[in-house]
Amino acid sequence: MFPFVQFEFAFLLGPPDGRFVVRRLRQEAPERVLILATLAAPERRLSKGKRRARVTDAHPEAVPTSRATVIKPEPFLDEDGAGRWLEEVRGHAEREGLEVDGAVHILNRALSAHRAARADPSARDVAPDQALVVRLGFGAGEALADGQFDQAWELPHAPQKRVRRSMEAPEERFAALLGGREPVLVCEELVLRARADLSARSARAAALQTRVALESLLSEADWRIPDDRRRALEADRSAVGDAANAALLGDLDEEAVISVQAVVGRMEAALRVRRLESAS
Repeated sequence: MFPFVQFEFAFLLGPPDGRFVVRRLRQEAPERVLILATLAAPERRLSKGKRRARVTDAHPEAVPTSRATVIKPEPFLDEDGAGRWLEEVRGHAEREGLEVDGAVHILNRALSAHRAARADPSARDVAPDQALVVRLGFGAGEALADGQFDQAWELPHAPQKRVRRSMEAPEERFAALLGGREPVLVCEELVLRARADLSARSARAAALQTRVALESLLSEADWRIPDDRRRALEADRSAVGDAANAALLGDLDEEAVISVQAVVGRMEAALRVRRLESAS
C-alpha cells in the first residue's frame, strides 16, 4: 500500500502520459513516482472535407482532462497502518496541506522538465485550486497505475472567503490596462515570475529573475516611490547581485534564499504603492 495525492485538471498539462520516477540525482533513491494520464473527452464529429462549418450558437466543447497521481515510494506495513495514516491526515488541515503542496511541487518539477525537454514555454505551473478534484489516499502500486486505489478521500476546495473591495481596485486597473490608459510595466511581470520561482522552490532561477526584475523596476520607477523604499531597493542591488552570481555556480545557501525572498517582498510592496496611486 502506497500513499498518493491525485489531481484532475480541465486542461492538458503538456508532458506525455506514463509512469515516471522522480529523483534529484540519478544515484539517489526515488522521491516520488508520478503517473500522468489523459482522460479522453467524447469524440467530436469532424465536418467533411476542409469546408468551414456554419454555426449559429457557441456551444462549449468537451475537452480532455489531465490526471496526475503523485505516489510516495515508501509503502505502509499493512492496510490498517495505511487506514490510520489516512484518517490522521484527513482530520488535520495542516497535514493535508503539506501532502498536497508536496505533490504539487513534484508535478511542477515535471512541468519544468517538460518545458526544458520540449523547449515549450506554454506549459505553465499549476496550483491546487486549479484542479477539478484533489484526492488523498492509498493503494497498491499496479492498481494506482491504472487509476484504481483501495481508499481515498476527495478534499474539499478551500471555501471562498468574502473579500472586501480592495483599495487597489484591480477591476478598474484591468480595464485601464486593456484600454491603454495605463501601461503594464515590464518589471510587474518579472516580479511575478520571481515570486513564482520562489513558490516553486526554484531558488537559483528566482535569484537570477530577481536581479533582472530589480533593475527593471528601478529603471521604470517613474511613479512616486517613498524615499525610504527607493533607498532600500537600491541598496538591495548588492545582495541580489551576490545571490545571482552564486546561482550561476550552484545551489544557494539558506541566507541567500532569505535575502532573495526579502527583496522580492520589497519589490511587491513598491508595486503595490503604484497600484494604490493608480486607483486614487
